[in-house]
Amino acid sequence: MNDELEYRAVLAVDIERSAGRGDRALLEIRARLTEMLKEAFEASGVDWSACLRHDLGDGLRVTAPAGTRKAALVHPLVPELALRLRTYNRGASPLTRIRVRIALHAGDVHVSPDGTVAGSPLEVLARLLDAPPARAALAGAPGTVPASLLLSGHFYDETVRHGHLGLFPEDFRKVGFTVKEHTADAWLQLPGRQPTAEAAPEPADTQEEPAGSEAAGSEAAGSEAAGSKLAGSKMVNKASGHGVVYATQHGTQHIRIERKH
Repeated sequence: MNDELEYRAVLAVDIERSAGRGDRALLEIRARLTEMLKEAFEASGVDWSACLRHDLGDGLRVTAPAGTRKAALVHPLVPELALRLRTYNRGASPLTRIRVRIALHAGDVHVSPDGTVAGSPLEVLARLLDAPPARAALAGAPGTVPASLLLSGHFYDETVRHGHLGLFPEDFRKVGFTVKEHTADAWLQLPGRQPTAEAAPEPADTQEEPAGSEAAGSEAAGSEAAGSKLAGSKMVNKASGHGVVYATQHGTQHIRIERKH
């Protein structure tokens, strides 16, 4: 084995619930996943032919070429892969739909002349791939979400934390996990998940007074002010659009629009 250590980024994917689908379905899934990974790597500027690839049975491990920019493996590679998976799943049968867990780490590894890769970073990568938080997040996500992504603390600190183009720290959450002898913190994301739309606020009860009624409106406002001494205190705020907003402590809101002539 080569005694020289090389710093490499390593990525692994594992197909969710691949067992029990039968050989034909599994072979198709593996072939399509490999094809989509190749396309995502190439779209991210990473030479697929220079990557070292190793079969994991239900997935694949990829060792990126030396000098690969690690941030590119998060963005655009992961969104590119998620897009392809989601598009593929729209037309796939239940037996051949693909959702994957993705793990990313980097470190010093031994690379032999025949392409064999060894070293402790691969052990960390395997634990990340099997981490319960990533499994649970993907299992609990809508079926349209095609992947979960888990970054080691080291990988996150050198990429996402800096907020480079396309990398948003707020899209990740910190999780702790233990797999076998390995206990660590990592950073979790669900690529392709659509943000939940916030409920629109209820429209205010607005009334517009006819033109020329400013004087009457002023008298009404004065009457309301007098009445407030009995009914409780009142807040008056200037509103955009030349309006006055009156809000009582009883939860009723009155809006009067004043027009300029």
